[in-house]
Amino acid sequence: MALPLSDLLMLGSGEKKLAACVVLLLLELFMEGAEAGSTNQADTDNHLELGKDFLARGQLSDALTHYHAAVEGDPNNYLTLFKRGTVYLALGKTRFAIQDFSRVLELKPDFTAARSQRGIVHMKSGEYDLALVDFEHVLREEPQNGHVNEHYARLRPAQEQWELVQRLMNNNDDQNAIGMITQLLEISPWSVPFRQARSDAYLKTNDVLSAISDLRQVNRLSQDSTEGHYNIAQLLYNIGHATNALKEIRECLKYDPEHKLCFPFYKKLRKVEKQLTTGEQAREQKQAEQCITAAEAVLKHEPEETMIRYEAHKLLCSCYTLDEQFGKALSQCKQALDILKDAQVYCDRADALLGSEMYDDAIHDFQAAIEIDENNSRAKEGIQKAKKLQKQAERRDYYKILGVKRSANKQEIVKAYRKAAQKWHPDNFKDEEKKVAEKKFIDIAAAKEVLTDPEKRRQFDNGEDPLDPESNSHGFRGADPFAHFQHGSPFQFKFHFN
Repeated sequence: MALPLSDLLMLGSGEKKLAACVVLLLLELFMEGAEAGSTNQADTDNHLELGKDFLARGQLSDALTHYHAAVEGDPNNYLTLFKRGTVYLALGKTRFAIQDFSRVLELKPDFTAARSQRGIVHMKSGEYDLALVDFEHVLREEPQNGHVNEHYARLRPAQEQWELVQRLMNNNDDQNAIGMITQLLEISPWSVPFRQARSDAYLKTNDVLSAISDLRQVNRLSQDSTEGHYNIAQLLYNIGHATNALKEIRECLKYDPEHKLCFPFYKKLRKVEKQLTTGEQAREQKQAEQCITAAEAVLKHEPEETMIRYEAHKLLCSCYTLDEQFGKALSQCKQALDILKDAQVYCDRADALLGSEMYDDAIHDFQAAIEIDENNSRAKEGIQKAKKLQKQAERRDYYKILGVKRSANKQEIVKAYRKAAQKWHPDNFKDEEKKVAEKKFIDIAAAKEVLTDPEKRRQFDNGEDPLDPESNSHGFRGADPFAHFQHGSPFQFKFHFN
């Protein structure tokens, strides 16, 4: 209870001292409150200045941080809320922008700039009814507002077009629906329903990559939902993009490490993606055996998903060819091509057919690759190579002469040469057999010369015989084909011609 000053003076000395202390304490608290209020306002003004400065430099996130602090310091300042709302809008955070603009209009209903901005956000989000309400309110206050009039004029036709899109999709006219939704998205790029509808239409027309692109936007506009990441990962996996699917499913697990759908899918996907990556790297490094092992593991881990199995068959087609297991390669190539007609797989199978000396079939596959991709240089070069090899097959095959694979290294070639030279040495034969041996020995010598010389071997692998005068190469030029055996050869011998 407050005491009048006359009553306070009538108190005893002890009571007077106590009352005086109470008065001084109350006065101090009042002064501190006044100073704090002054400090808070100064801090708020400082944050506003910093926010303005960062905004001018285009540093939107930093500007937003200071506008947050300014709103906390003065939550009922409609101008501060409006500034923060515009920054939210610039950052694409439409939901928060709407909240700030709505709060501004609660504090100051006649602030048409906020209502106009809110209407624009509604329009760009495809919320045409709400946009109409805001624009009509602004135009009652400012009928000559050209900017708002322009937006307002687009809303009714857009509403009608969206209704037409829904009818088209109900009638499965997805191609026309896609075109109309694309037009609507020029007006309403932040509309989740529009992008979701176009994504659905793309899926029905088998344009999966375009559907995924729209779903990414849906997920971003929906603040990165776990369900969105899971659906995108599934679609990527379905088209054989295991690495991108793994990245997407990891985004889901960032939000929920134990997600009931994402976590089991992640465990399977991680195994498949690792083996596919290992197989592709092994193929690039010409490590055929490692590539084959990895691709077979993919088929084991994924018994159902067609496009993932396609990637594995594609790897096996290429790597069995690399390993010169041409029969297995042709089987895997066929399985891949049964799933998807791909120019590179046709080229891989053509290489396997070349290795099997099926030159006409190889040319046919190279031509099939060109029909898919008319600029495919590998296929064009392959046709020329196949024709040369076909012509060469009528002559000598130096790999066959020495009995080595086309992938044999120099050490293996020299070893095979020594074995063949020892077997077919002319001094080991007589009469007619000696003539056959001499011919064989000449071929063996020629094979060693070509296959141990990198440049000559390259020419031969491209279908040219570097020892054939018709191939415009130097060949022996009439020199003694056995001259190089007289020095450094492990086989010393003389020919005894009649």
